[in-house]
Amino acid sequence: MLVKLYEKETNPKEVLRIVELLRNGGIIIYPTDTVYAMGCDALNVRAVEKICKIKGINPQKSNLSIICPDLSNISEYAKVNNSVFKLMKRNLPGPFTFILNATTSLPKIYKNRKEVGIRVPDNAITLKLVSELGNPMLTTSVREKDDIMEYCTDPELIHEEYGDKVDMVVDGGCGGLEPSTIVNCTGDEIEIVRQGKGMLLE
Repeated sequence: MLVKLYEKETNPKEVLRIVELLRNGGIIIYPTDTVYAMGCDALNVRAVEKICKIKGINPQKSNLSIICPDLSNISEYAKVNNSVFKLMKRNLPGPFTFILNATTSLPKIYKNRKEVGIRVPDNAITLKLVSELGNPMLTTSVREKDDIMEYCTDPELIHEEYGDKVDMVVDGGCGGLEPSTIVNCTGDEIEIVRQGKGMLLE
């Protein structure tokens, strides 16, 4: 199923339809401020397991990232000190993934490595969906290293490729190719693990 949403004016009825699908354990592909991503309700373990299977991810070896609507309830899912919180506040919403130590509020599937990536993308569609959902959303990039560009940036071609694997593709226009910048905040020093689209304001 392919559903069109506009970033400047999201259709409330379509948003609610997508959110209801997520609440029922559905898997969607949706736009972010970097690349198109695959996601689900992050607290629905079966849905998370399904995405890991589709993507060929071993949750015990891969860092899983979640999208939050803002930083107001970030401490519920991750341990964050004042300096890291200020760093995140300076850079979010934006094209960053901050790796933090996870709290016990996340399902056990996230805790095998005791870390979780936190994203607050600068994309109105994504933020509207996760805000209406009321839970964070799991997020993992659709793009693989050897993908043909159009199959990870064009929503119609993404639907052609993944339509039988996911419940819905949200068409938010042409997607990007550059991933988020990954910032590891789990140790004493802040470390940029991967330089992507975001330039960190320290």
